Amino acid sequence: MSRWNVADVMTFGAVSVTEDTPFKAIVDLLEAHGVNAAPVVDAADRVVGVVSSADLLPKIELAGTAKAHATAAGELMSAPAITVAGTAALPTAARIMEAAGLKRLPVVDAGGRLIGMVTRRDLLKVFLRSDEEIRREIAGLCERAGVRVEVADGVVTLLGEVRRGAAIPQFVRRVERVDGVVDVVSLLN
Repeated sequence: MSRWNVADVMTFGAVSVTEDTPFKAIVDLLEAHGVNAAPVVDAADRVVGVVSSADLLPKIELAGTAKAHATAAGELMSAPAITVAGTAALPTAARIMEAAGLKRLPVVDAGGRLIGMVTRRDLLKVFLRSDEEIRREIAGLCERAGVRVEVADGVVTLLGEVRRGAAIPQFVRRVERVDGVVDVVSLLN
């Protein structure tokens, strides 16, 4: 039921580099913008990889490895890039990050062109919704059912009696998918 998508929480206009961007220029760019990674884009602004501070560290610690001798983004980057569409739901982006062990993802348009970056921290913005905002949305889902809704710190409590008890688990799952819900306590009969 998530209505928020990646474009709602991402940073637009991510700092990027090209495959021929020199090592030192990458370090300077990351420092100047206070970021830990930059997407590597081709001439059409399509994401081909990501170069992060982790990709740069071998220059210090692993003399003799291929990355330790790399001098440009194309040799340093992690590729192929794992990206996410700006239209993707937040849970989709979270699953991609979790599965790949990533802290950030380049966000692309339908043509694979870079439009921004999304971080784990950005995905948590959905939990900044007020309790009242969450309560109103859930109340709208259960107006006819006679269910009372209370929300405290994102935890939703559902109270009341429903006509079809068999529908309770499905209703609870629906409420769990509302943006900003931390947990659901069902006291429905």
